[in-house]
Amino acid sequence: MTVVEVRSPRGPNRVYPGYVFDLDGTVYLGDCLLPYAAETIGELRRRGSRVVYVTNKPLETASEYAAKLSRLGVPTARSDVVTSVDALVDYLRREHPDATLLAVAEASAIDELEDAGFCLTKVPSQAEVVVVSFDRTFDYEKLNAAFQAVRYGGATIVATNPDPYCPTPEGGIPDCAAMLAAIEACTGASAEAVVGKPSVHMARALLGRLGMRAEDVAVVGDRLLTDMAMARALNMTGILVLTGATRAENLLGAPVQPQYLIDSLSELVPEGLSPDELAGSSLHEEESE
Repeated sequence: MTVVEVRSPRGPNRVYPGYVFDLDGTVYLGDCLLPYAAETIGELRRRGSRVVYVTNKPLETASEYAAKLSRLGVPTARSDVVTSVDALVDYLRREHPDATLLAVAEASAIDELEDAGFCLTKVPSQAEVVVVSFDRTFDYEKLNAAFQAVRYGGATIVATNPDPYCPTPEGGIPDCAAMLAAIEACTGASAEAVVGKPSVHMARALLGRLGMRAEDVAVVGDRLLTDMAMARALNMTGILVLTGATRAENLLGAPVQPQYLIDSLSELVPEGLSPDELAGSSLHEEESE
């Protein structure tokens, strides 16, 4: 077996005013908190940093993600979480504030759009924007409605996220990009915007939530083509953590590179975690087993 050595940048030597954390593979895996997550995030907050969390997955609401983090030992408010539906709402308010929407989406995303004040319709001729999201109820009826709205009604397409599939314990299931590809194929039209990671639309939504300049924010995640690419989109600092989807050898020849590479979140704090904090992390690991 050949061992591939990667000459990687060291961990960051400063604490940033703001942090954006990816969730699955960075803060937790499934229903288990990753080592040092609670301790590191707690230490950053004690040092005065503002922390928010980001996910492309639109199947749960920001409130549900906040509740999960809190349950796992990371106290989180709804306002600390930005999902691709939040980025969608932000984009639509800016670009299509009065548009009538036809949504290819699940009930939770539709409810959030209605709560945000948008008018939704199931009548293709009334639609001005077709919103496409990860939709496990996607069928021919929804495809045809989107087709009619775009092909004959001139509606614009906007999608939540570019992910082709969503990882699951069983391997994965089709994600938003699959629904979007079907609609683009039959209409001959392309999406005006895909607003989730790694787009500048998601980056702007995060910076708006933090209320900070890009140069004051670090993005911490486990994927090069979403988390690190988003950091680069608006000149934020990208910190790749090797606890999720990416291995060190994946950096060889990759078109997107992080500014920093760490093995675990314990390396995110420049001076490291204290012995008490490390002991606390070990206790969390034992409790989750």
